[in-house]
Amino acid sequence: MDWGAIGGRIRRQREFLGYTREQFAELLDVTPKFCADIELGVKGMSVQTLCRISEILRLSTDFILFGKENSGGSTPIVQLLRSCSPSEQAYAEQMLKTFIMAMNAKKESP
Repeated sequence: MDWGAIGGRIRRQREFLGYTREQFAELLDVTPKFCADIELGVKGMSVQTLCRISEILRLSTDFILFGKENSGGSTPIVQLLRSCSPSEQAYAEQMLKTFIMAMNAKKESP
């Protein structure tokens, strides 16, 4: 296992979602020091902790452990959408539809 790479993926997603290390540790019910050790690759984690991290960060365990999705990979947009709640995904879908309609209209205008 490449614990440094695993920790890096966890840290990037934690920061992307706007959690401080302290907030993340509280959600995980561990100490901020333990979170830091995981993110730095100094320590591993139990399966229970891995599952909880997966749930909190909205990442698959395959992605956390190996850096890729089991489904054969996905685009950055799909990865971003997977990190959103269902209501955020619905909002993003509406925004994307509006964007595509605007781009189509732009192509059609002289």
